[in-house]
Amino acid sequence: MKLPGKLYLIPTTMGESDPMDVLPQTVKRSIELIDYYIAENDKTARKSIKAVYPEKKQSELVLFILNKRTEPSEHLDFIKPLLEGKNMGLMSEAGCPGVADPGAVIVKLAHEKGIQVIPLVGPSSILLAMMASGMNGQSFTFNGYLPIDKDEKKSALKYFEKLSQDKNQSQLFIETPYRNNKLVEDILQILNPATHLCIATDITLPTEFIKTLKVSDWKKLKVDLHNRPTIFIIHKM
Repeated sequence: MKLPGKLYLIPTTMGESDPMDVLPQTVKRSIELIDYYIAENDKTARKSIKAVYPEKKQSELVLFILNKRTEPSEHLDFIKPLLEGKNMGLMSEAGCPGVADPGAVIVKLAHEKGIQVIPLVGPSSILLAMMASGMNGQSFTFNGYLPIDKDEKKSALKYFEKLSQDKNQSQLFIETPYRNNKLVEDILQILNPATHLCIATDITLPTEFIKTLKVSDWKKLKVDLHNRPTIFIIHKM
């Protein structure tokens, strides 16, 4: 019986930066040897592969596209190369696969099929923001996106603020980049002036900005986060 291949979780850069500034050599070696990939976008995946290993022949690459339009019934087809003994790479659109990323469904399926999953080291905006925030790295929660509805968003922010105080647990969340500035306005209006807020944007890029201040102090500053990938962290001490 043929042994299955291995699923490599291949991190990518989080924007236009030299991949070798943020990715270890193990990523380059893996891309050199792997021809089968599962990714969110064909164009950006090929661009990432070329940036890490320019010698890779694009004509040899086989990509399966996993996004919000992918039907669950297609997932098993995606991992057929693994079941046939070929190694595959799972790539995120930016950062680490499987973390705030649709690739988690493929990882789950791989475990169900007895396929070895190998996570490679790479940049995670969630962990890097937490590391740089000065908040509670012993206890924190990533909550994904806040509700779009104004009242629901207000309730969510107040809930996470109270949770941070009651459990001494830092609360992380994100927003669609073009709505970042509006979210900052809402945060400053809704949260207690003494609550700490970390804004971490463009992490690992030349334009990186990471700062933690009380809400009252943020009100004295003006930051433009429009269309810039950002992690928000709040904690009421």
